[in-house]
Parts: sequence; structure tokens; C-alpha cells
Amino acid sequence: MAEGARMRRYSSAKRKTASAYPPVQPKALSELDAPMTDSPAQTPVPSTLAAGMRVHMIGAGGCGMRGAAAVLLRRDVAVSGSDSQPSKELDALQARGVSIRIGQDTCALPDECDLVVRSAAVKMNHPDVVEAQQRGWPVIKYAELLGLLMADRAGIAVAGTHGKSTTTGMMAYVLRRAGLDPSFVIGANVGQLGGGSGVGDGDLFVVEACEFDRSFLNLDPQFACILNVEEDHLDYYRDLDEIVEAFSRFAACVRPDGLLVINAENRDALRAAEAAGCAVETYGFGEGAHWRAKVLDEQRGCCHFQVEHNGRALFDVRLSIPGRHNVANALAVIALCVRAGVEPEMIATALAEFQGVERRLTWRGCAGGVNVVDDYAHHPTELQVTIKALREYYKPDKLYVVFQPHQHSRTRFLLNDFARSFSSADVVVVPDIYFVRDSAAERDLIDARDLVDRIRTHGGQATYEPDFEAIVDLLGKRLQRGDLVVTMGAGNVWQIADPLLARLARND
Repeated sequence: MAEGARMRRYSSAKRKTASAYPPVQPKALSELDAPMTDSPAQTPVPSTLAAGMRVHMIGAGGCGMRGAAAVLLRRDVAVSGSDSQPSKELDALQARGVSIRIGQDTCALPDECDLVVRSAAVKMNHPDVVEAQQRGWPVIKYAELLGLLMADRAGIAVAGTHGKSTTTGMMAYVLRRAGLDPSFVIGANVGQLGGGSGVGDGDLFVVEACEFDRSFLNLDPQFACILNVEEDHLDYYRDLDEIVEAFSRFAACVRPDGLLVINAENRDALRAAEAAGCAVETYGFGEGAHWRAKVLDEQRGCCHFQVEHNGRALFDVRLSIPGRHNVANALAVIALCVRAGVEPEMIATALAEFQGVERRLTWRGCAGGVNVVDDYAHHPTELQVTIKALREYYKPDKLYVVFQPHQHSRTRFLLNDFARSFSSADVVVVPDIYFVRDSAAERDLIDARDLVDRIRTHGGQATYEPDFEAIVDLLGKRLQRGDLVVTMGAGNVWQIADPLLARLARND
């Protein structure tokens, strides 16, 4: 599509607002998520978070919850919390004066509270949630808290089926390097930012906007991007059309005087953008995009590219992280950072310095001439682009993938897509599916051996091995100098890396 035609499409289309869509109705209220019916009248949720308020966080150890707690503390809000497991991150919160209760055997609620926040993993039948409702305290989800925190800031929300954490981390890093001192909450740790969250004195608040449970509809961003829209979370959404509808409503949440940046090469992201009531710009590799990357050269998969805006060359960028998908992520960051007032030279410098996000192409070590990498990828498209980037960067003799599927429902719905994702791998080892959020009935419908069989049907070499120690033993016997192993998945598959490196070191 020509540039002028694309501009006319967005400038002349009648904009829909959030009110044009009916309220979201949950598919079903299970006993776990149903509100208590015998509770006293609930105190209304506060519209703002003022200094001196008292907020209690159930599931405080989660990455997002910890980040939100840090933002609350900077705003002089008194924070307490609880979690089922201790962690060094919770220790750090306690060192800042946050009272944390570990375990669920006794009530962890404070004597007085203005607001209770539960993480996405905490259900409404959690003992502390039940008790808070009995006391008449307002209880909200983490996503709703993000909305409250963003209400008086210029929010930047990064949405998409995948790529959110890397892009959010990249955005926060560029803005910090530019001296804009943003606050940010990311769903992963970023070493160069000191973790997955940070609190600054600037007006910008950067967040990773999750589509599950339509969480991102709680946000009111000034700026936003949609990286891609694909099938996922089909345990919650009916189909792709319903996913696009949710992203459309997210697009309509961007403030009218703001900017929405869209992947020009993702058809369903473009569909979602039609609901935006703000300015819309596209990015991609084709000539029709407002923001275009023209790749000049690649070194071990890391791209040096020229940035063009409306056909005019602006500046060059040389990334330190591999993969053309990261060039696309960088374009989204560039478009929003230019709008935020960052100078092009600073954007180029910061992007060149950015080293990535934890569990995204993370090198864990090398032993016996074998490199071991860990990655969070758990969606078919993520798997494809990550494996391709690893091949280009490491150029291994053989590439071994240990892939732990995440959720039985996701594996079942996307089985063929998963099976095709490993075409660039030499050997795939599959442990059991990481069980989370699914019902026992869903678990009975599919297991990891079904994925192994389907990979073999597509011509791949795959093995089912449920035991992590057995996987280490299997790989330890087969790996040769020059090979590469990547552990992939959103579960605990990362735990294989260190024992494997130790085994390879003994072999050497």
C-alpha cells in the first residue's frame, strides 16, 4: 500500500471510542473467581493513589507486583504483602520497610488497609482475599493497579502476543539513557535497568501490557504500540477474532492526543488499529510503513540498519542483540521515543548498548566447547524467530532444543504450529507440559508425547523425556564440541542449564 493511501486510511476513517464497544463479560464465573456473596458492602476502589494510603499485595513476589510495589513506595504509599514462597526480591522489599508474610497458613492481612491487590495467579477463594472481602475492603487485580498508577502519568504501553518484555525493556533503557527518568514495570528482569521495574521522577510510565484476561483494558496510555496479534490464550479467548476485538478495544484506550504504533506487517494488528481514536503510525521493512528499517548488513545475526521515516533517511542503528524480529521491536521503540522527544543520536546510541532481557537469548555458559542458552519463548512464532536468531549468532554444528510446552490448552490449540516451529533445529527434547491455569480435564486431552509425535510427522527429530536429570544425562552423552543447546519455555526448564554445564565440564 502506498504511503499516501495508508495515511488517508487512518486520517479519514471514522474513529471508534471505547464506548463503542459493549462491556466485557467474563465467559463464566467459576467458584474460584466468583465474588463472595455474604460479604459486607465493599468500600469503593479509590480513583487515585495518594501518599499515606495503605495497600496490601497478595502474591507480592511476582515480577510485576514487585515493580508496582516499588512505584507505590516512591509515592509514599504504605505497602505490605504476602506470598507463598520467599525470594531474594521479597527480601529487598522487606529491606525497604515492606512487611511481607510468607505462607498461607495464617491470615497475612494488616489491621487496616485502603486497598488490596491480588496477582493474576491469586484466585478469589484465596484465604486473604476472602477475609479482605469480609472486612469490606476493596480488592482489585494487578492490572487494575497498573491503571491507577498510570492515571496521572504519560503512560507508554507495549502490547502484542509476543515480544513485549524485550520491547518494554528496550524502551525503558532508551528513555533512561536520554535522561527522561521514566518509571517502568516489565514482566522480566533487565540487568542494565537493575531489574524488572524502576521508579523515576519523570512523567513517563512504561508498562508491559498483557492481553490475557483483557488486562490491558485497565490502562489509559498516552502512547502505545501493538507488536503483533496472533492466536494465543485460547483457554480464555474463543478465537482469533475475539483476540483482535480485545486489541481493538486496547487501541481505543490510547488517549486522543496520543500515538499508537502498529506493526505494518501484521494484518490483525492493523485490523485492531482501526478502532484507535488517536494518531496511528506503522513500522516495518516494507516501503509502505511510516517507519522503515533498511538492513545494511548483519554480523552474527545482529543487524546494522538505516531508519527511514516517511521515506526520508534519519539515522543508522547497529543492534547488539540478534534477529530481525528485534529490528522490528527497535522500530516500535524508535517511533515512540522520537514522539517523546528523544534525539535520534541518543536513540541510536542506547539501542546499540542494549543487551536484552533475562531469559531472552540469555547465554548461560560454555563447557566442553558447547554453548548453553536459555530463552522464554513459548509461542510458535517466538520459537521460530528465536531458533533462527540462535543459528545466525552461534553458527553451531548442531542445535539442540529442550522445549518445555507451557499450558496443555496452548499446546493442544496450536499443536501443528508448534510442530512446524522446530524446522531449523537438529534435535528437540520435550519434557512434560508445564501445568498452569488449565483444568484437570484439559490436562487429560494432550501430553508432551503428542507434540513429539507431531514434530516427527513434520520430519523433525524429537524425543520425549519427562525427567530433567535424564535430559542432562541424555545430552551429556550426545553433545559434541561446536554444538549449541537452548532451553526454551515459560516454565522451569531453565533449571536444566546449570546441571548440564556442570556435566559438560566433567566430560571435558
